[in-house]
Amino acid sequence: MSIADDVKKILLSEEQIKAKVAELGAKITADYAGRSPVIICILKGAALFTSDLIRHIELPVAVDFMAISSYGMETKSSGVVRILKDLDSSVEGRHVLVVEDIIDSGLTLKYLEENLRSRRPASLAICALLDKATRRKIDIKLDYCGFVIPDEFVVGYGLDYAEKYRNLPFIGVLKPEIYGG
Repeated sequence: MSIADDVKKILLSEEQIKAKVAELGAKITADYAGRSPVIICILKGAALFTSDLIRHIELPVAVDFMAISSYGMETKSSGVVRILKDLDSSVEGRHVLVVEDIIDSGLTLKYLEENLRSRRPASLAICALLDKATRRKIDIKLDYCGFVIPDEFVVGYGLDYAEKYRNLPFIGVLKPEIYGG
């Protein structure tokens, strides 16, 4: 039995994702022309997206990583944010682009944004592959957004449930019986 059998439906195909990532990379390249941004990948979910995205950014970039948690083994954010891995380098005076896999309530991203702004970057922008705008609890400005998706539990292309399904090449809706939904 394949892990893909746990998926109720494919929401975004591998081809749709590839096309959108290339489009986002081109836009970021144009917007950051003449600058060398620091790309901050939010682990673990954004790792695949970031890896593909930076190959479409035709500028010198630095890459750093942060791991934050507000989910644990749950399907909804607890609202309590913990930094599990901090940046290796200072972002003071640098142009920072945060790359996230998915934004839903906005609480985790708001905390992260405030934390990074306190480090005095020259600029700070947010790029998210997926936006569950209907779940937003606070106003968050996304500078780059791949897809607005419905309020369904999605996995694949880096997104997981209980550390599974990240390796699916598409983004799919997980069957409710898998996660107790």
